[in-house]
Amino acid sequence: MDMDGTPPGDIRRLLSIMAALRDPATGCPWDIEQTFASIAPYTVEEAHEVADAIARGDLDDLRDELGDLLLQVVFHARMAEESGDFAFADVVAAISDKMLRRHPHVFGDAEARDAGAVKGSWARIKAEEKAARRARRLARGLPDDGDKGLLGDVPASQPPLSRAVKLQAKAATVGFDWHDPKLVIAKIREELDELEAEIDAHGLALSPHRPAPEPVAREFGDLLFALANLGRHIGADPDMALGLTNEKFARRFRFIETELAKVGRTTADASLDEMEALWQRAKTEAPDPSGL
Repeated sequence: MDMDGTPPGDIRRLLSIMAALRDPATGCPWDIEQTFASIAPYTVEEAHEVADAIARGDLDDLRDELGDLLLQVVFHARMAEESGDFAFADVVAAISDKMLRRHPHVFGDAEARDAGAVKGSWARIKAEEKAARRARRLARGLPDDGDKGLLGDVPASQPPLSRAVKLQAKAATVGFDWHDPKLVIAKIREELDELEAEIDAHGLALSPHRPAPEPVAREFGDLLFALANLGRHIGADPDMALGLTNEKFARRFRFIETELAKVGRTTADASLDEMEALWQRAKTEAPDPSGL
């Protein structure tokens, strides 16, 4: 326990630590000068680190990363409390009420036949909450941002690949969707052809050392969007899938470096053919430790 008798795992201990860090007279200068906007990137980063720990199957890291993410919630809540807007207890109350409201089949009299029925109920209740929130804003004299449409509540700050999946999934709720993954694959081939045409048209202007011409970049974006759509249709999260491939690439490239170092060489003085041969060896001699 702390000197005040608070058990180490009590949330009040963390709230007390954050209050001390933000104390204008005796707190930490860095923590004191932070704002919602300056902390937001760290919040996103910590969420990604949680996902990374899960992807690696590292539960020790997951425990620590969840703590880092919780700290972000506490940090934002403390700043809001200082400004008189809300406190951590209000955050807990809000999410608790929301979970009770959105699970009437568990905490009420409603019935849920299957997961699909639960998702439908969740969407309906969420729409009701959105309407009530808008009414409260109007009652408080806040500006009415109007009906943003079905896709309006998908955050623009969300990482582009995951935002693409969210936009597509939202549109799918009203039937605007492909109904067969092979149709998405056909769309990918179409987008790839269009990208290739733009690359041919701008060939001399293309370089890895400067931004692509806008038409090329747009076609590349269309291709990525279609690939994200395919991932959604086959149940493969694009960010997670790409993360696994990134790790595989880094592991195999490290194998190349290590094997060259054994004979006193580096990648700088190895030929592409030599590195390709080592890459092929890495496929069997440097397997994914997760077994994937």
